[in-house]
Amino acid sequence: MTDTTHEARHIPDRIDTPLRAAIFSWPVLLLVVAIALFVLNSFASPYFLSPWSLSDATFNFTEKAIIALAMALLIISGEIDLSVASIIALASTMMGLALQLGVGTPGLVAIGIVTGLFCGVFNGFLVTRLGLPSIVVTIGTMSFFRGISFIVLGDQAFKGYPASFDFFGQGYVWWVVSFEFVLFLVCAVIYYVLLHRTNFGRHVFVIGNNPMAARFSGVRVERVKFFLFCLTGLMSGIAAVLLTSRLASTRPSIALGWELEVVTMVVLGGVSILGGSGSIQGVVLAAFIMGLVTFGLGLLNVPGIVMSIFIGTLLIFVIALPIVFRMLRERRS
Repeated sequence: MTDTTHEARHIPDRIDTPLRAAIFSWPVLLLVVAIALFVLNSFASPYFLSPWSLSDATFNFTEKAIIALAMALLIISGEIDLSVASIIALASTMMGLALQLGVGTPGLVAIGIVTGLFCGVFNGFLVTRLGLPSIVVTIGTMSFFRGISFIVLGDQAFKGYPASFDFFGQGYVWWVVSFEFVLFLVCAVIYYVLLHRTNFGRHVFVIGNNPMAARFSGVRVERVKFFLFCLTGLMSGIAAVLLTSRLASTRPSIALGWELEVVTMVVLGGVSILGGSGSIQGVVLAAFIMGLVTFGLGLLNVPGIVMSIFIGTLLIFVIALPIVFRMLRERRS
């Protein structure tokens, strides 16, 4: 018989219960921040609490947030797509060309979505079949896709979209509740189930933590990543339909710089930029936070360049925060 009376045992001072872990989780912290921003905005501007103002605030983030849902899964898997804003530009350009040929609203919507999907397939093929790094590939396609838009449009714009097309970016489902916002909530539920309640979602997490171990466990890593690139392209195509409808025009500079805001939204939502961890709940809350911040600054007539500085600073801060905490924890131990 083995004597275990003298074995060293480590007894933690405090054991985290599920309730305690939930209370001190990142999504709960984001919820507190969102509530605080809502209260601050209500005091900062007398127009903020108007139902129509709150409805307008949703237009500040819904299109980006729809892309962020798919981007979250892609980053969790250890990849990234920096071409999403350029995909919007190309999809919008294709819709504009179709408009010139007399294509109606159903055809315009289909062309925008299919163009986004095709771009995602192209990115996924280069990364998963040729083995190229996703950050290099998508930086290249970011210039490639938008470059096509500039070649086609130059300094011109496509206008004159049919009135029925306006509903997707300007329509309301009920009272002040916009179609865009409802679509975002539906997509959020779908992506929550996909990531947190299916085997596919578990495969995404496993791949992000250790792709080699996932491969040896029978997970088809390349196929999963290819599908995630397709999803990101698809959601970018949907966002292109919404944005083009809301602006009622197509320009080559459409959605310029959105890739930074989408990545910021994902990382602020608690998704590790290194992959392997994150949640859809956090991304949804981060979308609301960024929407509240940008809309609140807009009501205060803060220049757009200040908002860009804020978003860039926020991205650096959120990425650096866990690294700093880890260094402090290691120094303390």
